[in-house]
Parts: sequence; structure tokens; C-alpha cells
Amino acid sequence: MLLAAAASLAVTVLPGVAKAAPDPAAAEATSPQEATELVAAANDQLEAVTEEVNDAQVQLEEQQAAAAAAGEAVAAAQAQLAALDTQIRQVARSAFTGENLGHFNALMTSGSAEEFLAQVNMLDAIAGHTDDVLAEVAAASAVAQEAKAGADAAAATAQQTLDQVTAKQADLTTRITDYRSQFAALTAAQQEEVQQSQAGPALPAPGGSSASRSVTAQAAGPVPAASEAAQVAVDTALAQLGDPYVWAAGGPNAFDCSGLTQYAYAAAGVRLPHSSAAQSRMGTAVPRSELQPGDLVFFRSPVSHVGMYIGGGRMVHAATFGVPVQVTSVDMAGYAGARRFAA
Repeated sequence: MLLAAAASLAVTVLPGVAKAAPDPAAAEATSPQEATELVAAANDQLEAVTEEVNDAQVQLEEQQAAAAAAGEAVAAAQAQLAALDTQIRQVARSAFTGENLGHFNALMTSGSAEEFLAQVNMLDAIAGHTDDVLAEVAAASAVAQEAKAGADAAAATAQQTLDQVTAKQADLTTRITDYRSQFAALTAAQQEEVQQSQAGPALPAPGGSSASRSVTAQAAGPVPAASEAAQVAVDTALAQLGDPYVWAAGGPNAFDCSGLTQYAYAAAGVRLPHSSAAQSRMGTAVPRSELQPGDLVFFRSPVSHVGMYIGGGRMVHAATFGVPVQVTSVDMAGYAGARRFAA
């Protein structure tokens, strides 16, 4: 019966980032063991693609913010141009049009040489000021043009990124459908093997924590963090134990890996993007030997999975399809580093 289930597994997931295993895009299982390996590889790919989509969405938001900032810079430069234009007109009118500041008028109206020199010096000062204002206007115009070009480029990049994200989302939807079919074709024992290979063995939560425990109760548990923010993040993450894994979910009742860490740190007032790759570029790098509760630990290259260290060699993470948020060992394969977000 196992062989029949495995043989029916015609895997169609496209290539992606995966650990060493048969290519699920080109292989068909011929044994229960190979079926298990193929589904595990497919899950690796799915999580990698999910995190790529998450990261692309983060980049899109950043580019849109840049475009908006550039637009504001254009508006500010244009306002400055308008103000300087008025100033130029006033200076020009004062210097050259009937306010008795010309050299000839100064000569004709001066009662002494000293008065003549004083009026000429005033005229030269106004002329110099006019030159300064004109230079400032030219600089403001250049800034406005540069800001406008930047805004246009940022908008174009944002649109391109949006198109790419949309395509990835459509592809991901197909992958998820395929993966669920493949996973359902496995026996219960094979499903458990796949889940453990992706999520690690489930370990007891600190102090007998369970999904039903509140954040307040968790705070009294034996997971001391080095800062208040890290403590809130750890307690919040542990309070989600038992919540289901859903691709691209960010809570409050379902999570993917980066959605869980984002949600936990948001409770502590620390804003993180919904992307394990983006999170791995933030904060402060921490050696593995110096991990503290609240540090985020990252896996695979390029990074496509993240969990939160809770002390004692354990982490809490939203692991994989079919596995709820759980505590497991930080010693999972593919460890890629750690970052600290709350000192």
C-alpha cells in the first residue's frame, strides 16, 4: 500500500532553493523513502519561495516609500523656487528700477565723496546678494530635477517589483496546491517523518507552556531575557504555541516563520519586515555561543527560515506545513547565523 501511494506521487513543483535531495520537479517517487524525500524537498522549496515573495513585498514597500519621499522633495523644491523667484523680483526691482540706487543717481544725489562711496557700496552689496540668490535658485532647480528623476525611477522600479511579486504569488499558489496533494498521498508515518525533518523534534515548552497559556502567564515562565523588549517578544512567540502554519501568514491565529517573529517583536514595539531574508540583514550579529532569549536564528543559504531562540539550546518557530508553532532544538541543519534586535 505504501508503494502504491508513493507511485501515485507525480510531483510537479518547480525548481527552487532546496537541500540535497531528488529534484521534485523532475522525479517521480518509486519507493516510500523517495516519496518522503521528494515531499520534504518540495516543502523546502515552498518555504524558500514564500520568503522570496515576502522579501519582494518588503522591497516594494521600501521603493514605494522612496518614490513618495522623492515626490515630497520635488514639491519642497518647487515651493522653494517659487519663494526665491519672488525674492529675485524684489531685489531686481530695488537694484535697477527707480529706487535711486544706480551709480549715476548715487553720484548726482551725494552731498559728499563719503556719501557717494556709501551708496555705491550699498549698490554693490545688493548686486552681490542678487548673484547669491540666483545661484540658490539654480541649485534649487537642479535639486528639483534630480528629485523628480529619482521619483520616476523609483516608481518604475516599484511597478516592476510589483509585477514580479504578482507572478511569484501565482506560482506559489500552484506550488501549495501541488504540495498538499503530495503530502496527502503519504501515509501518516511518512507525513510525520516529513514534518520532523522540516520542523525538528517537538520539545517541551518552558515551564510546561502550552498554546492555551496567556502572555502574562508566559512572562512568569523560566525564559529570562536580557531586556524588556526581548522578554515581550519571547513571551508573545511562546503564546502562539499550537497555532497552525500557513504560508505567508502573519497572525494573529496562523503564521509562517517570519510572520511569527514579526508578530512577536511587534508586540515589543520593534518593527520587523515580514521576510526572513530581510530580518537577517537587520539588528546586530550574534555568535552562536552568545545566543540569548529573543535572538532570531536563521537557516539555509540564501536565508529562507527563521526562529526565535528561547534559551537552553531551544527555539520557537513556525516550522512547516502541517506542523503548528512549536519548540524545538536550535541545532537544525542549515544554521546560517543569528541577529539581536533588543539589547
